This record gives sequence, structure tokens and C-alpha cells, in this order.
Amino acid sequence: MTEAVAEKLLAGHRTLATAESCTGGWIAKTLTDLPGSSAWFAGGMVSYSNEAKMTLLGVRADTLEKEGAVSEATVREMAEGARSKLGVDVSVAVSGIAGPDGGTASKPVGTVWIAWATDHGTVAQRFVFDGSRKDVRRQTVLTALAGIVDS
Repeated sequence: MTEAVAEKLLAGHRTLATAESCTGGWIAKTLTDLPGSSAWFAGGMVSYSNEAKMTLLGVRADTLEKEGAVSEATVREMAEGARSKLGVDVSVAVSGIAGPDGGTASKPVGTVWIAWATDHGTVAQRFVFDGSRKDVRRQTVLTALAGIVDS
């Protein structure tokens, strides 16, 4: 999947940044495993705490208070903040509840929001992944990468 991301970005002369919460930098790690990724990957920010989301990415305190860290509004602001702050063409942001605990009735364990921001706008989608913490995080990384290819 990483190779497909590279091909897509290189073909369009575009650059990418990541804003990660529940994946803890796994998306950026996967991207930088590919030799030559510096040609299209600018960097990423791990914003695990709400404070980091606000400080690093410009997520509004009001958004976090009203919607929560695992929400459409938050990942949209994360993606747009990463795109703006790193001056890239495309960004992806993820925030979720990987488990094994922390879920609620409205946001069960496995709930993940992913947003992709481009010059055409920002698209966000909610997913509920199954499995262990590692499984949820792995599925998040793969889905985030697939969304870049599809953008």
C-alpha cells in the first residue's frame, strides 16, 4: 500500500503529512520505511493528548470539549492543521479508541475517525474496527493509506 501512496503522490507532484493520535506515528513509520519517501513525505505529528492536538495542529478547545477527541470535527481540524502547518498538498489524520478499554456506548472500542485533507477539501469517515488494540491500529493505518491513494 505504501508503494501505491508513493506512486500517487509522485505522479501528481504532491506532498503528504500525517497527524496521528491512536496510531502513535505508525502511519509515518510505514511511509518512511520506503526508501526515497523524503521526495513526497514532509513529516508527521503525533498528537496523542488534547493539549498536543491544540498546540501542534490548531484543534480548537471548543471542538474537543463539545465533540471529543474521537470525532469528525476533531480529525477534520487535525488534518487541516497538518496540511497548513507543514505546507503540503495532502494530509491524513486519525483519532480513535484502540482499546482494550476507553469505549462507550456511542463510541465503542474500535471506533476510529480518519480525515483526508486536500486542495479539494476535507473528507472524514468513521470506522469501527474489530480485534485487539494492535489489530485496530493496523486497520487504521491501512485504511488511512488506502484513502490517500483514493484521494
